[in-house]
Amino acid sequence: MRSLIRLAARGASLTFVLLTVLTPPAFAQEGDPSSVTLERIYGSADFRGDFFGQARWLDDGEFYTTIEPSEAVTGGRDLVRYETESGMRAILVSASLLMPEGSDRALAIQGYQWSPDGTRLLIYTNSQRVWRQNTRGDYWVLDLESWDLRQIGSDRPESSLMFAKFDPAGERVAFVSQHDLWVEDVESGVVTRLTDDGSATMINGTFDWVYEEEFQIRDGFRWSPDGTSIAYWQLDAEGVRHFLMINNTDSVYSYTIPVEYPKAGGVNSAARVGVIPSAGGETVWCEVPGDLRNNYIPRMEWAGNSEEIVIQRMNRHQNTNKVMLCDAATGGMQTVLTETDAAYLDAVNDWQWLDGDKEFTWVSERSGWRHLYRVSRDGERIRDVTDDGDDWEIVAVQRIDEDGGRVYFTASPETATQRYLYRARLNSRGDAERLTPEDQPGIHGYNISPDGRYALHTYSSFGTPSVTELVSLPDHEVIRTLVDNRRLKETVAALERGKFEFFQVDIGGAMLDAWIMYPPDFDPTKKYPILFYGYSEPWGQTVQDSWGGGNYLWHLMLTQQGYIVASVDNRGTPGPRGRDWRKALYRNIGQLNVADLSAAARIIVERPYVDADRVGTWGWSGGGEMALNLLFQYPDVYGTAISIAAVTHQKYYDTIYTERYMGLPDEAAEDYEAGAPITHARNLEGNLLLIHGTADDNVHYQNFEALVNELIAHNKHFTMLAYPNRSHGIFEGQGTRRHLYTEMTRYLNEHMPPGGLPQESAGD
Repeated sequence: MRSLIRLAARGASLTFVLLTVLTPPAFAQEGDPSSVTLERIYGSADFRGDFFGQARWLDDGEFYTTIEPSEAVTGGRDLVRYETESGMRAILVSASLLMPEGSDRALAIQGYQWSPDGTRLLIYTNSQRVWRQNTRGDYWVLDLESWDLRQIGSDRPESSLMFAKFDPAGERVAFVSQHDLWVEDVESGVVTRLTDDGSATMINGTFDWVYEEEFQIRDGFRWSPDGTSIAYWQLDAEGVRHFLMINNTDSVYSYTIPVEYPKAGGVNSAARVGVIPSAGGETVWCEVPGDLRNNYIPRMEWAGNSEEIVIQRMNRHQNTNKVMLCDAATGGMQTVLTETDAAYLDAVNDWQWLDGDKEFTWVSERSGWRHLYRVSRDGERIRDVTDDGDDWEIVAVQRIDEDGGRVYFTASPETATQRYLYRARLNSRGDAERLTPEDQPGIHGYNISPDGRYALHTYSSFGTPSVTELVSLPDHEVIRTLVDNRRLKETVAALERGKFEFFQVDIGGAMLDAWIMYPPDFDPTKKYPILFYGYSEPWGQTVQDSWGGGNYLWHLMLTQQGYIVASVDNRGTPGPRGRDWRKALYRNIGQLNVADLSAAARIIVERPYVDADRVGTWGWSGGGEMALNLLFQYPDVYGTAISIAAVTHQKYYDTIYTERYMGLPDEAAEDYEAGAPITHARNLEGNLLLIHGTADDNVHYQNFEALVNELIAHNKHFTMLAYPNRSHGIFEGQGTRRHLYTEMTRYLNEHMPPGGLPQESAGD
């Protein structure tokens, strides 16, 4: 509004400004297929896409199965098998076979798995949310010979089973219920309870909040290859402080919801791994050295046989990761590989046993770039697989085809904004071969068949919805398109869109990736407001050449109103740009990232068509923290910020994430303070909209209230919006997302009005 106020004294210019800035553009009308509106994004199905999901490969890739709407049963879904090469379709399991006795409705298939011999089907249904995902529900087994349908764990409470899975013979199903492990014989229905000490604080076979959130693990048990044993995690959460969330809206009297949540520097759950006979018996605990509360076990698997399990054991600083073998019979431990880093390490997902279990694959940044290696079982020999000495790296392993001697992985050597499929020789180092066609820029994902001959390939690019197709490998020829998203593509193509571009910003010492979107009627002789979007922390990258869904559409709506929208990835974001790039934020969150982003913004704002008096930023979670720091620390650059669900001081966040990237609080107290938005709140000069859900179990509402108190103490003006009983995603409840983005749009319109102004007038 600052430009408008100054221009009000310019007489003849006043009418022009009022019409340009405050009158909604003529094309932003409901019913106009060229315009994007909040009602279309959040209140209609206009932009709803199609997805190809729940696919499973059969017979090493000769067939695949998926679920499709049933023509015979209203509301039901059939499980369908396709012959991969020919596309021949057959209904394997009709929805009519998935009706429990006494029910007139088929089970809603929310997940499924085949028994190893393909004679039984395990169906997941009636799921309930546990923190982020729906990981507890009911399970049913369908016998494909007798067509008998029966519920697993039928005597357990409704929707209480978690991670049910067949044993290697397909005769039994193991599951977790109420923090204990159980095994049920499918034929007889006999249930064996393996553990009996499960409670709110003794957690068997799954995880507490912080392990699930920060190590991305939920399923906490593994069948042995011979089916005689089960290896499982046990977490003892006794002593972990409860954070109390309050529910004021679901009853006349409020009540609290306790969450076992270790704040930075606090007491963690004690984690250990044990092996228990699947027929019942005593657990043999792996003798992992050290204080169980001050070390982590983020990964565990059977070590290619039924005699040993392999674990990754990380110290509390998460800068040392030891690969250890545990004797399943005795619990004895042997360390075979130790990785260290001056900053931090990530748990490794891409490990697989090779050469008759004599070697395992391992992903490491030891060269300064993320690459795949082969490590002998005793750790004595480490061989390069993808590391050729050049400055590039893999993003993730997609498939290891030992028989074919190939490893398939995603990478993007030329630009961190895209992802492509490559393959390399598994047995000898050589040049990696790109398989994704050169004429398909964007982000590509693959579900590769076990034999490496086929892949379900999904890709999209900026402003272009995703397509899923079946391709052959290595030639990447399209066998058939599975989801073309034609309707959504036509809807998006009909929109009035301005140009966009990917580019790099040289801030002196670093080249930062960025994208920018322009108004459809962009006039380079005018000056426009600019809104920066970002995340900025090691957990997210916003500058990617992919379909952006709701965020893209909202940004497009803003460009139609007359805004420029941009995003920049600072050092420390998780792009494939090498170890030093990613680790640059160690103990620097709230400092280096905001310095990088503000430096990039200064350069972009120097463009003649950007109005330096109408510069804003917004972000969510870590991005909300970023928006606060940018507004507080660089008020000469940013005049407006929208901060959603932000961490306002690192001390309020959890142990695993915070200590990984910031160090332990008692060792890095100055860094914690220097990077905290609360520390800089006294500097607020511009316009601030604070938004938070009161039931946020991730970034607690405490963050919001603590910052509000600090702003009040310094007599700062700001706007606050709390969403009652909404979680970190602020999506629960009718109309929530539409209301949220309506208020965000209203705030931008009021405080940095849209539209182009004459360059000689803007900023005067």
